[in-house]
Amino acid sequence: MASLNVKINNLELPNPVMTASGTFGYGLEFADLVPLNEIGAIIVKGTTLHPREGNDYPRMAEVASGMLNCVGLQNKGVDYFCTEIYPKIKDIDTRIIVNVSGSSPDDYAECAARIDALGKIPAIELNISCPNVKDGGMAFGVTCAGAASVVRAVRQRYHKTLIVKLSPNVTDIAEIARVCEAEGADSVSLINTLMGMAIDVERRKPVLSIKTGGLSGPCVKPVALRMVWQVARAVKIPVIGLGGISCAEDAIEFLMAGATAIEIGTANFIDPAIAYKVKVGIGEWLDRHGCNSIQEIIGAIND
Repeated sequence: MASLNVKINNLELPNPVMTASGTFGYGLEFADLVPLNEIGAIIVKGTTLHPREGNDYPRMAEVASGMLNCVGLQNKGVDYFCTEIYPKIKDIDTRIIVNVSGSSPDDYAECAARIDALGKIPAIELNISCPNVKDGGMAFGVTCAGAASVVRAVRQRYHKTLIVKLSPNVTDIAEIARVCEAEGADSVSLINTLMGMAIDVERRKPVLSIKTGGLSGPCVKPVALRMVWQVARAVKIPVIGLGGISCAEDAIEFLMAGATAIEIGTANFIDPAIAYKVKVGIGEWLDRHGCNSIQEIIGAIND
């Protein structure tokens, strides 16, 4: 069988399949449905320095070939995670990664520092699509200066593998990726959700409580694939691809575009075992095509 091992900086993964933050809980919720030890890494739901209630309902809506959500990073804060959640998940036999969000660079850095102290969390993923409260709600990840400010602050206080999750709602995502690399990111993951909207024509009102939300699912895959290809050619650090991956063939497209690993998000709501199935499917594809290692197909599209 072909080797599926990949590395994200110093973080070794037994296979390139990861679960995206916010779609797989803390992993334990899926333990009866999928062998967690067969997943390359689990990225747990977004964690912030202080508790957040999230947005009012309704905050999820099905749309053509995807879904919208405006959950709003509901969580009980990093201290609750450290004392209540971490002891329950630390012995899961896979890599556990925490998605970190914040409203200021200092918030991000303090949250990351507290997670840095947890021995069995080898990496974090920074969600820089959060609104910067000091700049009128503009997301950090949509400007080079904003992205740099967060990565720089976190890198000073976090000493393990640092992944930065990029927003697609920008003019030049490769430029943002290069800035994150220059400030010390070990990897970038992309894409986060695209901004979208749905309207209930009978009620003449937006479907979501805050009117707009993040679009994910198969409908975003061509955009995500293009951006991963662009970023992989622009930076030297590993790229993690996500956006609409629903099967092994989707994952292989991202790997061929230059991704070292992939994340599966919305598809988890449809099939809780999809991450395991994609991992198996990648291995079967490699074997059918006579590949000894997954490394043979990373970035291997013919220009």
